[in-house]
Amino acid sequence: MNDYISLVETTLFSATHPDIVKRTNISSVLISLALCVIGAGAFMISLNMADSSSAMSMLLITVGIILLLWAVFRLFWRSKEWVYVPTGSAMKEGTCFLEDLPAMRHVLEKKDFMAKNNIRLTANGNVRMDYMVSRDKKFVAVQLFRFIPYTYEPASPVFYFTGNDANAFVQCLKTSNF
Repeated sequence: MNDYISLVETTLFSATHPDIVKRTNISSVLISLALCVIGAGAFMISLNMADSSSAMSMLLITVGIILLLWAVFRLFWRSKEWVYVPTGSAMKEGTCFLEDLPAMRHVLEKKDFMAKNNIRLTANGNVRMDYMVSRDKKFVAVQLFRFIPYTYEPASPVFYFTGNDANAFVQCLKTSNF
């Protein structure tokens, strides 16, 4: 088993690849700013109401604060996205679990997605697979992790697939069978 375990310093989200960049999502920023303006407007209207103890005033204060907090959350944590540069496609991140680390590592190393290896994805497991897939399914980045008590540690380097290999990986991911 130790043959398959390597101490990898980089993880999927810290590794650098020349075709993947993190960019600002302009539409997310604009939506956040609109929520901020609407929230501030609701808050200001509630402060200018003649009866500040009315239910409508309290509702506007609550809605204003919720919209402002939601806008700040979206602005700071949802305004960046990973993008596959050659196609300009945004990346989608995901995680799934499986049981057989050596078999899955073999499949990823050999890019053997068409042969059915009877590796099933499960709801929980001692092996975690993190992946990033471009929306156009032209690029995939994958890394395996093994469970060590209380945490998952990297068990493979980051694998990158493009073109037909990426499409084959996505098809296996959809069917939950590698």
